[in-house]
Amino acid sequence: MFPEIVVNNESCSTVEETVAFVKANQAELEAKLAKSGALLFRGFPLDSAETFDVFSAGFGYPNFTYQESLSNAVRINYTERVFTANEAPKDVEIFLHHEMAQTPISPSKLFFFCKTAADEGGATPLCRSDKLFEALKAESPELARDFKEKGLKYTTTMPAANDINSGQGRSWKSTLSVETVEEGEAKLKELGYSWEWMEDGSLKAITPVLPAVIELADGSEVFYNQLIAAYMGWKGVRENPSSAITFGDGSAIPKEGLERIAELSEDFTFDLEWQDGDVAIVDNYRAMHGRRPYSGDRKRVVLVALVASER
Repeated sequence: MFPEIVVNNESCSTVEETVAFVKANQAELEAKLAKSGALLFRGFPLDSAETFDVFSAGFGYPNFTYQESLSNAVRINYTERVFTANEAPKDVEIFLHHEMAQTPISPSKLFFFCKTAADEGGATPLCRSDKLFEALKAESPELARDFKEKGLKYTTTMPAANDINSGQGRSWKSTLSVETVEEGEAKLKELGYSWEWMEDGSLKAITPVLPAVIELADGSEVFYNQLIAAYMGWKGVRENPSSAITFGDGSAIPKEGLERIAELSEDFTFDLEWQDGDVAIVDNYRAMHGRRPYSGDRKRVVLVALVASER
């Protein structure tokens, strides 16, 4: 079953009772998450950023704050642990990706909390990336081998100031947690990036070689990257993929291969239709996620808390 579903049988009427339930059943819950890649908690008494903070902290995992991330998505913090999933406009689709896989530092698990669901749309698609890579190996073994052996480099342009109308609009100062050009360059050098300053004050940054495929403890290989999101959603990438993504050796990724990967992913994707109060835990090493566009007067509010990497 994907995702696995945990329903409150009315034994939990407070967030404290919910945390006690988690602690009493944590080994079983973690086994389900490892097998499925995603766990959905439904019907529990969670109705605010504060109760979600308590619930997510109840698992005892190391926290991964938004400030320490290198994500270029614009977010709003509610607590130190909890922030908005994305501030992109509601008509913008956020395509499938592993959270922060386009950076050297990524979280191991994601907690999503639906404070308020949209009137229409706004589902979170979840894709099993291990199944996707199995299918790619069977259909295009040479391309799959190139991804595994060569890895990837990503090129992103960070604006001089936050752009809330973009899914990737976080400024370079905010992304790198710096105040000056000198501090920014020192941080990039430390992380192995190369970079170029643009005339408008924005920063073009190229990652070191990052994996396109990772192997998990059970031996399964996962298509762990941001290729679909980059190809389908990043500005100008569909016209010229090499402007933002290449193999680790700098060679071009065939456009038809990217098209086919996006098509194949649909076979392993389930749309999680949110209800108010839902929490989903996503194994960031096994499953990709995204966001469908939404409409209506009701503001969709989905909050997130991240778990630090265990790799």
